[in-house]
Amino acid sequence: MIAALIIGRKDSAGFPGKNVFPVLGRPLMAYPLLAAAYSKYVDEIYCSTDSEEIWGVAKSFGAHRIERPPELATREALGEDAFAHGYRAIVESGRRPELVVLLFCNAPTILAETIEAGIEGLRNDPSLDSAVTVSPYNMWSPIRARRIGPDGLLHPFVPLEAYQPFMQITCDRDSQGDVYFADMSVCVVRPRCLEDLSYGVLPQRWMGQRILPLKQWGGLDVDYQWQIPMVEYWLRDHGFSEDRTPYDLMAGRGKD
Repeated sequence: MIAALIIGRKDSAGFPGKNVFPVLGRPLMAYPLLAAAYSKYVDEIYCSTDSEEIWGVAKSFGAHRIERPPELATREALGEDAFAHGYRAIVESGRRPELVVLLFCNAPTILAETIEAGIEGLRNDPSLDSAVTVSPYNMWSPIRARRIGPDGLLHPFVPLEAYQPFMQITCDRDSQGDVYFADMSVCVVRPRCLEDLSYGVLPQRWMGQRILPLKQWGGLDVDYQWQIPMVEYWLRDHGFSEDRTPYDLMAGRGKD
């Protein structure tokens, strides 16, 4: 059995109500749910939340509810702990997944075919721990990162001497080659990653150590309202509009 586990909580300081904010006429969280519902490999969808509004959307996609404990629904709570708790709840219900498809309610830049590519990648190579969507953001290379120091001035976020001597440091955003970021659109993981978070690599320990990249562009999880036009652009470019989805001709469990 392959389970999809989507997490989302009620409160958001940066963008209140972001998980159900309307995007092209649908709640933001409908897009990862659509991807899971129309994946030919996903057998069950689970939603971990403390929000009745979020649960109402997830329920319309046939999801099973997992009550997110109050201590895992605070601003300080880590997503990794919510995922691990959700996985344990699935196992305690009597199901033991082969793989778990991890989704965020606020990460809509995902398609069913990408989920399937991740599942196939893990099935083809048992040594892999996970398959994770990544997008190139060369303009956000760590070489370009800055922090404001105690003196109120800009300083390199990472001291430049920490970089390898063969690396060219110039103003060209592409001088380091493509700089990939895990864009949080989907993580397909083996159960072992959630059973022992200490095994994984920071900052997203649920990904384990051997991580297969699922390349895409423009992937992101929404934290601020100004990101909504970026999401709309991505969705339209991938076949979504107010009155259609790329799944309209597919037979599946999803509801639109």
